[in-house]
Amino acid sequence: MAASRRAGRVAVVRESVAITAYAMGDFALALRELRTYRRISGRDDQIALIVDSERGMGRPDRALEEARSVDRAALPTATRVALAIAMSGARLDRGEIELALGELEIPELNPDLAYEWSPALFAARAAVLDDLGRAEEAAFWQERADAAAAALGLDEDEVVVEDLYEDLPEEDESAPVEEAPAEEPSE
Repeated sequence: MAASRRAGRVAVVRESVAITAYAMGDFALALRELRTYRRISGRDDQIALIVDSERGMGRPDRALEEARSVDRAALPTATRVALAIAMSGARLDRGEIELALGELEIPELNPDLAYEWSPALFAARAAVLDDLGRAEEAAFWQERADAAAAALGLDEDEVVVEDLYEDLPEEDESAPVEEAPAEEPSE
């Protein structure tokens, strides 16, 4: 928030605040920051988060309205897939399970290919099929999601944290801080 106050007209700052707010479940703040990011940058690359934040606010109708406000053909593939998943979720929120499945019927839904977006897309399809009571089909798509994640080297249970400062010497807080000598002006 401090960065947002200091650099309010910098799109990447607003985007970072929005993504953080979304991850923390503060959908109202996420929406505000995502809309500001969109206005400043002129980009629709975070439209799926806007749609999902509207869902988080309990407004699936507005979520679908937001989704229809963009030209999906102009979106990058990963964004288009994330938007389809978010729209499917909005349809589920409205109890429209068949339409939720229809939202996932996009060209990127190919069980024989694995891209960065494939595991999430396949898992979303599996979940909707499960909601429809089509357990066999749901199991197939969940297997495809797991296989795609494995092929891509993704493991959701594994988190790697690297300490970039592990080789730095420990600072003694009681020791006085030495200031660097002032440089002589050059001629």
